[in-house]
Parts: sequence; structure tokens; C-alpha cells
Amino acid sequence: MSSHKLVILHGNAHPELAKEIALNLNSTCGNALVSKFANSETHVVINESVRDVDLYIVQPTCNPSVNDYLMELLVMVDGAKRASTHRITAVVPFFGYARQSKKDKSRAPITCKLVANMMEVSGIDRVITIDLHSSQIQGFFNIPVENVYSEPLFVKYIKKKIKPQGDIVIVSPGVGGVKRAKAISDKLESELAIIHRANKEFLLSSSSSFSFDIDTMLVGEVNNKIAIIIDDIADTCTTLRLASNALMKKGATKIYALVTHGVFSNQAIEIINDSPICELVITDSIPNNHNKEKCPKLKIIPIASVLAETIRRTHHGESVTSISK
Repeated sequence: MSSHKLVILHGNAHPELAKEIALNLNSTCGNALVSKFANSETHVVINESVRDVDLYIVQPTCNPSVNDYLMELLVMVDGAKRASTHRITAVVPFFGYARQSKKDKSRAPITCKLVANMMEVSGIDRVITIDLHSSQIQGFFNIPVENVYSEPLFVKYIKKKIKPQGDIVIVSPGVGGVKRAKAISDKLESELAIIHRANKEFLLSSSSSFSFDIDTMLVGEVNNKIAIIIDDIADTCTTLRLASNALMKKGATKIYALVTHGVFSNQAIEIINDSPICELVITDSIPNNHNKEKCPKLKIIPIASVLAETIRRTHHGESVTSISK
């Protein structure tokens, strides 16, 4: 049992999620003013004592203002650190810049590592996040990183809402997400399919044992089955459109998509509305209630209870491993 008081603060990224987390912990959010000066610099005032407390700052670094939200987090941490906070944990459900985690061409930055350095230097002692885009990001930090998985939430949803409808097949829309999709297919004891996009020259020379269409290869059987696409980020949604079109052409009866983070850039909502996907399920790691009105296919699973339990266990020094099982 920790002797330090637990306090939750939040910036402007997702106050509703912070309040839900606090409610699950039978608490309320602390009083902090996060605004801007006239010249657009970030202005933070913490209006209560945080001396010697165990502080959790809930702040996804997400759209529509990734850089602003990141700066808010850093400035809040600096203010709390200078106010003698015992320990500061950044609760970042969606970790911005996570897709820039490797040098894939000459002179390219590894921006995710830069962000990790900034967070450490600011005074953060621990990070809690959900479904990092790649697991090696945890190694960018020299502080503990709790990467909580949405997998149990998705498995529960599939068992309750989708599996009773008929035979299902779990689909990874790219080779990078195979591990994530296989973990879910194993728990559901269902088949696994993989969609791989390749150049035309490769496809023309590939084995006839693969099903392919233009620049897409499908490995696995989806005919007369309900296809469930599993991914971590829905950004422009072009990948979901290509995957769902390929699955329909190969005989899938229905197509669902379960994606952890709904970024929805540019015309993403229109793309989903026009796609064969009958339902797109996301978590509320990013605020998306405004998009529910535009997209009737969109369903949102709350994650406040999972994050609250992670915070509770972290505060009391308990293991968080079983949360993702």
C-alpha cells in the first residue's frame, strides 16, 4: 500500500477519459489550468498542492493537435516536478510519433526516440500506454513503460457480438500486425488470414497457391466466413478499404474491423462509410464522439476501467501483467 496520495491531472487532449478514469478509482481529477498565452505558448497552472503525491497525468498525444498536446504534457510535468511531486506517471493512451520509430531511409529522423528523450528529461518517472505501434519503442526509454493491450477487450467483444453469427476468421491487414492478430485468433480458436501488399512484379512471379488481386495477396481462407480485421491504428483508412475490398472479392460474408486507435485523418470517415466494412470498433484512446455522428458504422469501446486498474496496481506496487490476459 503506497503512503503517497494518488492525484490525477489532465491536459486538453482527452479530459473526458481522465474523468472516467478518476471515477473508476472513486476519485476526481485535480485542478489544473492548461491554456495558451496570447503568442500561443503553452500556459500551465496547477491550482492545488502536489507535493509528495503519486501523480498521474492523462494526456494522449493525438490529433487534432499532437504537438500542442505533447507540449502540454511536458510543461505540466515540469511544473509538477518543481512542486516536489513524489512520482510522475504519464498516461498516454495514444502515443504520438510511434510510427516514426526507425530510420527507413537516408537522413530520416527517429522522431519517436526524440519524443521519448523529451519525456524523460522533463521528469516523467513512468509511462502507461495502450497498444504501442511497435514493441521496441519501450526500449527507447530508460524508465518503466507499461504497454497495456486492448486484446482482452476485443476478444470479449468478438465472443459476445460477432462469433454467434457464424464462422469467423481473424485477418491481419499487413505482415506487421500478424503477431497481434494471431494472439486474438489463438484465444478465439479461429483461423488466421494475412493480407500483404506487394509490388506488381512480385505478384506476377509469385506462386499460384496465393490468392492475389492487383497489388494485394491474401494468405488464408475467408470464403463464406465472417472476416474480422485487427489493427492498431486507423489513420487515413486506405489500408482498411483495400483489405475489406479484397476480402469481399474472396467471398467473405461480412467484414468487421477492430482497431485500437481511431486517428481518422483527411477523408477517413467517408472512406469507412463507403467501404464494405459493416462495423468499425475502436477504443476511446482518442476522442471520437464527434465522428460517431458522421459514421453509423463506428462503435467505441471504453478503456477507462482498464487504465484505472493499471493505475491502481501501479500505485500499490502490484503486477499489471494479468490485465492484458
